Amino acid sequence: MPVDPISLEVFKNLFASVAEEMGVTLQRASFSPNIKERLDFSCAVFDAQARMVAQAAHIPVHLGSMPASVEHAVKAFDSFQEGDVIVLNDPYHGGTHLPDITMVSPVFAGGELVYFVASRAHHADVGGMSPGSLPLSTELYQEGIIIPPLKLMYSGWINEGALALITANSRAPEERLGDLEAQMAAHRVGAHRLRELLIKHGVEQVAEHAEALLDYSRRMTEAVIEALPDGVYCFNDALEGDGQAEFRIPIQATITVQGSQMTVDFAGSAPQVAGNLNAVEAIVRSATWYCVRLLAEDDVPVNHGCFLPVTVITPKHSLLNPDFPAAVAVGNTETGQRITDVVLGALAQALPERIPAASQGTMNNFTCGGTWDGRAFVYYETIAGGHGAGPLGDGISGRHSHMTNTRNTPVEALEYALPLQVMEYCLRDGSGGSGKYQGGEGIRRVYRFLTSATITLNTERRIYEPYGLRGGKPGAKGRNAIIRNHRAQEVGGKYTAQVDRGDRLIIETPGGGGWGKR
Repeated sequence: MPVDPISLEVFKNLFASVAEEMGVTLQRASFSPNIKERLDFSCAVFDAQARMVAQAAHIPVHLGSMPASVEHAVKAFDSFQEGDVIVLNDPYHGGTHLPDITMVSPVFAGGELVYFVASRAHHADVGGMSPGSLPLSTELYQEGIIIPPLKLMYSGWINEGALALITANSRAPEERLGDLEAQMAAHRVGAHRLRELLIKHGVEQVAEHAEALLDYSRRMTEAVIEALPDGVYCFNDALEGDGQAEFRIPIQATITVQGSQMTVDFAGSAPQVAGNLNAVEAIVRSATWYCVRLLAEDDVPVNHGCFLPVTVITPKHSLLNPDFPAAVAVGNTETGQRITDVVLGALAQALPERIPAASQGTMNNFTCGGTWDGRAFVYYETIAGGHGAGPLGDGISGRHSHMTNTRNTPVEALEYALPLQVMEYCLRDGSGGSGKYQGGEGIRRVYRFLTSATITLNTERRIYEPYGLRGGKPGAKGRNAIIRNHRAQEVGGKYTAQVDRGDRLIIETPGGGGWGKR
């Protein structure tokens, strides 16, 4: 079969279906609500050169960071055998933050390594200072166990020592074991489906279509960039504090468009901070590539090819390119969201009638843990908010946006598995920015604790509102509060504390910005 538009479309979907089926397996086999209910994971297929061939429609922040992890995993070993599984989570070797554990498995045909399958899942706890492994840290060592690339399985045999080491460093070892085994099950399914594809169509034909698919994505991305007016576009915004103190932490992007190539330079962004908001380069690339992909009117296949026309530059020793062992726990979630706001703000100057206003700009990270009925429990959740309004209409309310593509945890699943009650769960009326088109509404979520626990909040847009565009008003800021003994106490965006039975936590998420004058 020669490579033609029809066969290319067929193989695009065949590769994507492998990753999608891996994702279904991982979701169904997992133990934690974070993976099973929120779907905080991604799966992908890579070629023998560690180039991404296809990724399922999972988490955008994994778009550019999973390839870096696979590259480091491949470089760490001289050889691979059928049945090997490499595991890693080190942010300074392609990871994002420590709870995101990546697995990589080789796929062979005729004794030759031809592909890899990979998955990344956010585990609810991997140790560290506080339950949930997203502490208000000042160095990476405080955030949990650091896993360099190592073989969790050798030729189909489990590395019991490595598995025991990882699970022993979690506050919920049985849940970690279940989620790790779910990832391994997903890899078995992905490898099996790839082998079926290779048997049916032949190694050479599959490879030709994989190569053609990478070239197709590159050309589509170049066409997207070529449609932009040549020029230099600059925008800046800021984070609100690093968990150690509240202060303005600027992020600046200068986008240069020249023909079919784009350079995004983050010079002018803040230097490395003491707290947990530092973001490794892989996150910066993910957020930037995601923004460029949003510009495409057609569906650009997510693979190595679509990254090539975009160059991302991050200053060394900065918030966006920190030095090991700088803390990075929420550089993934919070800094990644602000990078998106900044890049889209710059692109709005090039395409003022296409780019929407800012969405909520935070993932509203909530972690908690303690002991319940003699057993440890740990919980992690991100909470949705308002989407920014755009030139085509109002923003969506109560939905995750941009760098997160997860769900809100269903109340029934949360209350069934954990000593928590959800007392209120509704949209925040009036939180969307006004304008010709209204920003989406944020969410109000109130938890009641049925036992004492340690909680940690890592949230943003509590000081600086999500911006409006083209005369639209900003969305409402978020709000966090704790009710103790019937008294409400406002708390900041970054907060950790002990709570007692009966205490309540209020999280109100930001609304999206409005677009256009009324």
